Order: sequence, then structure tokens, then C-alpha cells
Amino acid sequence: MYQKFIITDSGELKFGNVYHHRNLLRCDESCPYGGGLWRLDDSREAVVLYGRSFEFGAPFFDALRFVNWDGIDGKERTLLYQPHWPYDDTLISVATGY
Repeated sequence: MYQKFIITDSGELKFGNVYHHRNLLRCDESCPYGGGLWRLDDSREAVVLYGRSFEFGAPFFDALRFVNWDGIDGKERTLLYQPHWPYDDTLISVATGY
């Protein structure tokens, strides 16, 4: 199992421990806004998002409307994105003003 995330057609960011990104979708959902991988960064109290989904492409955070924290542990955290993974450690904040 792998720590993966997707952004659904309704703008929901979902997290899970799954083999395939599509396993995070309900039957009435689609994933036009991509996804990737995630890991917890306890020192920053953040979730670091990185990579891209082979099934759905790179994440498009402008479509983000709300975050479903159930797939992690239900605890809201800062979201950071590592856009050039694995080539550097640059982190940018994901706007969560939804």
C-alpha cells in the first residue's frame, strides 16, 4: 500500500493508503484534477504532497475546495507541495482558503 492523494471532480482532496489512485474514488466520482503521493512531516506539523498520479496526472490545486482528513487520521494540518520532487527539496504552501 502507498500513501496517495487525489483531487476529485467536486474539488475534494482525499488521502489514503492504496495501491491505485482510483481506489480513492467512489463510483459516482471522477478525478480530473490529478493526484500524487503524501507523507507526514511531524517536525512541521504538515502533510507534504509530491509526485503525480500515473492514472490522473499532476495535481491542480486551484480546483481544491475542501480537504477530507479522514484518510490520514482526521487531524487538520498544513499542506505543503514539493513541485520538483525528487530533484530538490523546495516546498510551497498549498492555499487552503476554500
